[in-house]
Amino acid sequence: MEFCTVASGSSGNSLYIGTKHTRILIDAGVSGKRLTEGLAQLSLQGGDIDALFVTHEHFDHIKGAGVFSRKFDVPIYATMETWDAMEENLGKIAAWNKRYVYEGETCVINDLCVRPFSIPHDAANPVGYSVSAQQKKITVATDIGHVTDIIRENITDSDVLLLEANHDEELLRKGGYPWHLKQRILGERGHLSNRTAGELLAEVMSGKMKHIFLGHLSEENNRPYLAYETVEEILQTHHIRLGGALRMDMAARHSNGAKVTI
Repeated sequence: MEFCTVASGSSGNSLYIGTKHTRILIDAGVSGKRLTEGLAQLSLQGGDIDALFVTHEHFDHIKGAGVFSRKFDVPIYATMETWDAMEENLGKIAAWNKRYVYEGETCVINDLCVRPFSIPHDAANPVGYSVSAQQKKITVATDIGHVTDIIRENITDSDVLLLEANHDEELLRKGGYPWHLKQRILGERGHLSNRTAGELLAEVMSGKMKHIFLGHLSEENNRPYLAYETVEEILQTHHIRLGGALRMDMAARHSNGAKVTI
């Protein structure tokens, strides 16, 4: 399995997962041009993509979805409620490319098993995804207001994990956002802080995990070095060392991140 983020942050999100037989995107929150450029860096074209899975209807996750589906005839998978909330903003989608997923029910695309799981966020019916093939698992968990048992269950035993580290709590509280927006981000259906991301990782870490990506960083309320250092410090207090068999990287905001093969 291959994994690579195409973009990750409050301004746009998309990532690629593939095998020799199947290639999918999760989210398309950047322009169609940026998606095409990101795939080209992976020696892929839009027509090589078998499916696009959407986590939820916010613009930083669907911006290029409609254009991409129409141009390359790619089916879009999302929950029924997400479809209801986003369809008007996608433009016309061919009937055969409108597909549904259901939390906890595995969707099979050739040799990939894609399992959506419920996440707490201020969207219609948002989900994260665990993608499996040949006893390998990649999990995508962002836009999380608070940690639930379902999230813990899906992250556990992942080989590769993209986990939200959206904000530093002190930067957010002292920053220029209006109070109602700060409350939204810090709320039960908002976003995961650096500290909470580190505590979650320490809780679910197993010897199977090989690569962690911290993603969906706020441009205003976070810094990549701060997210990394906060999470690393928490892991170290739990005697979990980075380096060697376990690596942690930042998912890049405007470009492809590191490509991982497991």
